[in-house]
Amino acid sequence: MTDRRRRTLRLRTRVTLWFSLTALVTTLALAVVTYALARSFLIDQRLEVARNQAENNARTVRDQLLAEQDIDVARDLRNESGGFTLLFRDGRPFVADLSVSPESFPLELRTSVDQGASAQQRFELDDKPYVAVGISMPAVNAKYFEAFPMDSTQRNLNAITTALIVGAGITTLLAGALGWWTSRRLLRPLSRVSHAAGEIASGEFDARMPPENDPDLSRLASSFNDMADAVQARIEREARFASDVSHELRSPITALTAAVEVLDGRRADLPDRSQQALDVVVTQVRRFDHMVMDLLELSRIDAGSTELHREEVDLRELLPRIAHRYGFGDVPIDIDSKVPGLVRLDKLRVERTLANLLENAREHGG
Repeated sequence: MTDRRRRTLRLRTRVTLWFSLTALVTTLALAVVTYALARSFLIDQRLEVARNQAENNARTVRDQLLAEQDIDVARDLRNESGGFTLLFRDGRPFVADLSVSPESFPLELRTSVDQGASAQQRFELDDKPYVAVGISMPAVNAKYFEAFPMDSTQRNLNAITTALIVGAGITTLLAGALGWWTSRRLLRPLSRVSHAAGEIASGEFDARMPPENDPDLSRLASSFNDMADAVQARIEREARFASDVSHELRSPITALTAAVEVLDGRRADLPDRSQQALDVVVTQVRRFDHMVMDLLELSRIDAGSTELHREEVDLRELLPRIAHRYGFGDVPIDIDSKVPGLVRLDKLRVERTLANLLENAREHGG
């Protein structure tokens, strides 16, 4: 059970992770949708621009060929930087870049144009993206091909991808910070409960939780304070009971002690068996008297009516001296080396406590 608790993450950590993962999943989903829409829009826009420009160039070529102005065909074409054109007339290349061959254009596109249709197709040449437009011009027995570079569109898509990734990361970090802050606010009442409970456990029975503005938290604070009041009242009743019992026993114990001392003073007049019985009675009455005195002292300390008289003493000298005073000089007393030599304590109460411990050890330890 302990290992399982150690493996379990803290509640604050779990809340922070939940916020972060939720934000990450949400932003990634939005990023995918945004990228898909942006990609579709940019590519469609690029294809439309390429188609319109190719159609305009094809009309220019057709008009010049109809007017038999062959020499001006290449000069009046509006070609984009990085693009290239190819014009076939009567089955032979009529206008073409030196580095371009018919095989530079996709076979499917050339087949469609050969069949008298206009077509458009994306392709790659030398690892660069292009969109090709092919237009059939039967009026002049010609076929016009033009390729437009798509690298600018790809750069825009790469920039959008980078922005979306950075945005998702920033959103996740902000969500994690928000989750940490939220968990701290949510767990603050529990921290107050833990702090108040710790104070009560250490003897500060007046410790209470401060009132809360939130109705739910107010009920928690009220219930905890009611419990603390009940615990304090019970402890006070028990302390009063112990004090009352100690006071009530003090008088008969005093009388009994006096009577035993009188009998002990006449020990010589008693037979041997009576003397043995008297020794037992004297021992037990003195022990009972010590117990009542200790109980009375504890009740006074709990009630706060007795102050501790603390002073600096050397334990290594005090403890053996107390043992010798009460007839336990032959009992070895070992003191942990980690215990400091000089400590602040109440010598009278330490003496009484050690004497009781040694007496109990002799009576019950064998």
